[in-house]
Amino acid sequence: MKDLFSTRKYLITSIIVIASVALIIRLFVIQVVKDTYRLSADNNVLRYVTQYPARGLIYDRRGELVVTNQAAYDLMVIPSQTSKMDTSLFCQDLGITREIFIERMKAARNYSGRAPSIFLKQISAESYARFQEKIFMFPGFYVQPRTLRQYSRPVAAHLLGYVSEADEAQILKDPYYKSGDYIGKLGIEEAYEKELRGTKGVKIFLVDVYSRVKGSYAGGMMDTVAVQGNDIISCIDLDLQEYGEKLMQNKTGSIVAIEPSTGEILALVSSPYYDPGLLVGRIRSENYSKLSADTLLPLFNRAFMASYPPGSTFKPINGLIALQEKVIVPSTTFGCSNGYLFVGCHTHSSPLNLKGAVMNSCNSYFCQTFRKILENPAYGTISEAYERWRKYLTEFGFGKKLETEFVNELPGLIPPSTYFDRYHGVNGWKALTVISLAIGQGEIGTTPLQMANMTAAIANRGYYFTPHIVKSTGTGRGADERFKLKHKISIDSANFEEIVMGMEAAVNGGAGATARIAAMEDIIVCGKTGTAENRGEDHSVFIAFAPKDNPVIAIAVYVENSGFGATYAAPVASLMIEKYINREIGEASRWKEQRMLELNLIGRTAQNATQR
Repeated sequence: MKDLFSTRKYLITSIIVIASVALIIRLFVIQVVKDTYRLSADNNVLRYVTQYPARGLIYDRRGELVVTNQAAYDLMVIPSQTSKMDTSLFCQDLGITREIFIERMKAARNYSGRAPSIFLKQISAESYARFQEKIFMFPGFYVQPRTLRQYSRPVAAHLLGYVSEADEAQILKDPYYKSGDYIGKLGIEEAYEKELRGTKGVKIFLVDVYSRVKGSYAGGMMDTVAVQGNDIISCIDLDLQEYGEKLMQNKTGSIVAIEPSTGEILALVSSPYYDPGLLVGRIRSENYSKLSADTLLPLFNRAFMASYPPGSTFKPINGLIALQEKVIVPSTTFGCSNGYLFVGCHTHSSPLNLKGAVMNSCNSYFCQTFRKILENPAYGTISEAYERWRKYLTEFGFGKKLETEFVNELPGLIPPSTYFDRYHGVNGWKALTVISLAIGQGEIGTTPLQMANMTAAIANRGYYFTPHIVKSTGTGRGADERFKLKHKISIDSANFEEIVMGMEAAVNGGAGATARIAAMEDIIVCGKTGTAENRGEDHSVFIAFAPKDNPVIAIAVYVENSGFGATYAAPVASLMIEKYINREIGEASRWKEQRMLELNLIGRTAQNATQR
């Protein structure tokens, strides 16, 4: 009996304990959990305010700040919380019309009556300061802090890119982005978006019926902190970039400068250019429309989106291939009868060896050299020899994307042999059919970026690193590993030395040297002029690197529709080289600088279509 009583005692006690625990749990669910859910769903009580991080800063290679941030504010509205208010005062304070007010409110209600949406974007810090004093008079409205880009100098727009609101396709592609978020477009801003954007946070506020903040919800325990984006150290030299844009003012074309030993892009100029500040803030849409409508295409990045014939700057490559294929040796000479193979040549001494042909830019020499490449008896057909020639070109980075960070880089064109088969039939074409390729004309299309990369490969005597625009990020990570990979070209370095000597002579040689205008007193510049034929007036082209030994800069310059390479492109390139190496322009080059700065060619190019 005693055991039965004891058993009942423990059973009753257990039931009481279990019931008590169940009651406590139920009370917790009712008073805490369900209340939290109820409050979370009630926009009349809680306000979720996204905390947008500041984007990472961008520096140049010398540590100078290029891109920073400025404060801006989005005016948000929750339509269900709005009430009667003085709309005249509201519009006056914000500088908008009543019609705009009605339009924006309609759009907000269509989006959601209870969820916040942007009523007015990117209010300046000054306007915000005035409006903030009166915001309590306008229930349902609140201000959300944002940051906008700010530039230390009005340069490098094509290289930096810009920031704008994420579109629907980008939001669908990446769930990180919501309506109203900003995202990088083009250039560094797009290529390094995930590094620069940071991580959003959120603050949850308690508000009263007048939409006034009464304090943080749950003491801020449910808030998350925004994490600023990582800073980036770019490869560009800001002084050189700015100088290049000044030199290209009132001209159409491009400059690309690369450090051969690393592949780092020192400057990238596309002209006409524009102030990157034009695409910031509330004026962005209007300015973008104006820039898009400009017939000179300032938004178009000629540095890696324009495809030009390389002209005579391509001759060193054909010389290298001929040496490697052993169809010529450095001492091989060809006579130059003007008009050989229907390709004209300017007056110079004859016959010439390879060095002299590069120095004098002899069309006849390279036409005969190219013919030997394609008629090489080591290959069974012209097509087979042509494909071997084409393989060398792809090793230099032609006819394909270089795989830089630029998302819209063009591959250019080095047509396969099947291209000519379609027009002339299989085995129906010969070296003379495609002889214009010998001097960089015909079906070849290259970008200024590819030409600068080719020049870097010659400067390195047979290899290059993929051109890139960022040295390191704030995470402590240096350039991507793919940019440290050496791309070797299957041409002996000794053959490169022969071409380098010819390019040195083209700048520093005597009579007949085509690029003497690029010579410098204390630095040995190696270069090659080009005059690229075009539907309109010819393009002026020049490639160069310096110094001859241990080069620190390789450069390609295109000045559209302006004539001979030595007339315009060569002086621009030589001034860029001098500026980069010496950090200033010496007295001996002042006349060149003044001429290039004052030169206005834009009228001559306005009527010519950009070559793509």
